[in-house]
Amino acid sequence: MESIRYERLQESLYYEKLDNGLTVYVLPKPGFSKTYATFSTRFGSIDNHFQLEGKADVRVPDGIAHFLEHKMFEEPEGDVFSVFSSYGASANAFTSFERTAYLFSATDNVYESLETLVNFVQNPYFTDQNVEKEKGIIGQEIKMYEDNAEWRSYFGLIEAMYKLHPVRIDIAGTVETIAQISKETLYECYRTFYHPSNMALFVVGGVEPEKVFELVRANQSSKTFQPQGEIKRLQPDEPAAVDQKEKITLLPVSLPKCYFGFKEPTGVPHGEGLVRRELGVKLMLDTLIGSSSSVYQILYDENLISDSFGHEYSLSSDYGFSVFGGDTPDPARLLARFRELVEPIVDKGLTQADFERVLRKRIGSYLRMLNSPEAIAGEFTRYRFNGGDLFEVLPIYESLDLTTINGLLREHFDWERLAVSLVKSEEA
Repeated sequence: MESIRYERLQESLYYEKLDNGLTVYVLPKPGFSKTYATFSTRFGSIDNHFQLEGKADVRVPDGIAHFLEHKMFEEPEGDVFSVFSSYGASANAFTSFERTAYLFSATDNVYESLETLVNFVQNPYFTDQNVEKEKGIIGQEIKMYEDNAEWRSYFGLIEAMYKLHPVRIDIAGTVETIAQISKETLYECYRTFYHPSNMALFVVGGVEPEKVFELVRANQSSKTFQPQGEIKRLQPDEPAAVDQKEKITLLPVSLPKCYFGFKEPTGVPHGEGLVRRELGVKLMLDTLIGSSSSVYQILYDENLISDSFGHEYSLSSDYGFSVFGGDTPDPARLLARFRELVEPIVDKGLTQADFERVLRKRIGSYLRMLNSPEAIAGEFTRYRFNGGDLFEVLPIYESLDLTTINGLLREHFDWERLAVSLVKSEEA
């Protein structure tokens, strides 16, 4: 067991890489009653074409990472949720573009819950019967989201941006793609991506680090894992241009939903460079279009946006895009006015006063987040899997300056790479 001391944050992170390749992290929070644990794998919805070192490449149906997440909770004895409930713990899981995470929170019986978490994730149970049953359940989930205007707006925008990259595919897949999933394909993905060397266990809260490590060491030493080589993720060569300038979806909505954003060129390096760019662009977007910005206020005063309007930014080593939008009575006017207001700022640059105000706000939000074990648990492995460190965010923020932020502003707002997704009723 080793440790890293972050003096400015008054935090100590303990970690150890076990013989089977699993990396375990513990962040003790003395005095906190609740503990959170996440067991995460670098396997997300975009990993539909891959090659394990020494083997042939494999293509799997879209939505399989999410399907696998659902099936992991089922065991021969029944549903593992009931086991967590018996300990007074709350368990859950999620799948994103690039990772799948299993988690629990508890105030009592933490070590029993931790052993349950590790054991069920490392004990897959797939049968022809339970796989077929799950297809119906997830199929209903997919159909439910097909009627969700906000979801259709969001993924419609990504579909408009990307022609080939699997980020354009709904995380759950489609009814047609999940129909192709079998227990054999699930086991193949499980053996590839759920190997300990591709996973991380993170525990934060009122725990004793040595006790956690003793438990996990003993647990893992009782199991056998064959050594595994590198996983190569095979992605298509995505064109730089957006696939569609505009995508329209017809649904019965009271007000049109207008989502728009910019597709970035690929090639951001894995590691601190990626984290630095992500933090910089998010800071830039908050300064430009955050709820305290002049652009936001003008659009709001002109009744082109409401409180539903927001923005976000997603970045990985092979895709990056921004998303803006919400409800609007006049999508065409909103888009035109947005450009009218933003173009002069792109030309002139953001002001030092606005930059410093938003920088202070983001640093304050980051420091408050470190008082929330739940928030830390949600972000820690995302940073690790991207080659960064959640607890080194503060010096990166402090190294950003207005020149850097204005450079990101001019780079990001390339109007040739703008895409739009509209959801409206037929009458609109």
